[in-house]
Amino acid sequence: MIGNISVPHTPKQNHLLAALPTEIFERISPNLELVALPLGKVLYESGDQLQHVYFLTTAIVSLNYVMENGAAAEIAGVGNEGMVGISLLLGGNTTPSRASVHTGGYGYRLKRQMMMEEFNRAGPMMHLMLRYTQALMTQISQTAVCNRHHSVEQQLCRWLLLTLDRLPSNELTITQELIAGMLGVRREGITEAAGNLQRGGLISYRRGHITVVDQFGLEAHTCECYDVVKKEFHRLLSDADTVSS
Repeated sequence: MIGNISVPHTPKQNHLLAALPTEIFERISPNLELVALPLGKVLYESGDQLQHVYFLTTAIVSLNYVMENGAAAEIAGVGNEGMVGISLLLGGNTTPSRASVHTGGYGYRLKRQMMMEEFNRAGPMMHLMLRYTQALMTQISQTAVCNRHHSVEQQLCRWLLLTLDRLPSNELTITQELIAGMLGVRREGITEAAGNLQRGGLISYRRGHITVVDQFGLEAHTCECYDVVKKEFHRLLSDADTVSS
């Protein structure tokens, strides 16, 4: 499901676009195209040539690494704090990951030529994107550590909290099966972990919907990985004002 298109949309709902100096924003804004991003839509597959970058506003996209046998696991999530297609700026036109929408909504896409023209000016856009890349790398690294060393329950808490930070409400529309696929664990593990969190009064679950009842309790229940990622993105956004001024 996606939000109602009648609700006002603006590119500055994306934190990166909002951090750009007025001159740069006005230069690229005529080329920003509002696009609907329904649940399950694939923005690119592993190995695809990237034709656009996506600045998300209300949608959330999962970056998944896909194995040769078709198995996949999420390496990072991107919401209104970021951009999908960062590999284009790092000199590669393709990426081994797949980008698919796990929370339907909207975003703005920009053609690769326009993005590269602005990035190659070596001004505020480049500095902002490099800072975002560093924060994204932190999320990817922390996800790998979390998946190796922490319990399924802690991984679920981390994932729920990071997703919640990108949403305007405390309710997520998603199935346990989809979460299990993104975390790379068995569905039974997610069912058990979600049941424990529900009995603890931290979440409420009904098929296809998870409501976070006690966010502070969930934060106390998760591992340190959530805080590491959140602090790095906060540093990115705090520094963005300085970089863009």
